[in-house]
Amino acid sequence: MFIENGKNLIVESKKDAYFVPYVNFDADTQHCLVEGESYLEDAFEFYDNMMNWFKEYFKTHQKVVLDCKLSYFNTSSSRALLDLFRLLKEFEDDGKQITVNWYYPKEDHDDMRIEGEDFMDESEMHLNIISY
Repeated sequence: MFIENGKNLIVESKKDAYFVPYVNFDADTQHCLVEGESYLEDAFEFYDNMMNWFKEYFKTHQKVVLDCKLSYFNTSSSRALLDLFRLLKEFEDDGKQITVNWYYPKEDHDDMRIEGEDFMDESEMHLNIISY
């Protein structure tokens, strides 16, 4: 499922038993994207790959932009995302420059906006909350 070429991490979104978000973490551009729907049976295993990527990435890089454009996620994914944001906060506290953009659809009636605000409160990581 994960494609790693030494410095980038890519997951093609697909629908089968569970919905998997599209992931593109690009070390060259210092830009990361998680997009789509995330309701996985084992979200911690899935998001652990991303956390490990960030651990390796920050050994040689100082900044990153993470765009989160999730239209839906289940409880398991929510917990794993919170762990991811907490990890990013640790790196930020160590002096890394991290920008997290949390996108939510305007027609969502604010559910995803509120989720982003909750992640910000619980992780203490600042998220730019942006409607699209």
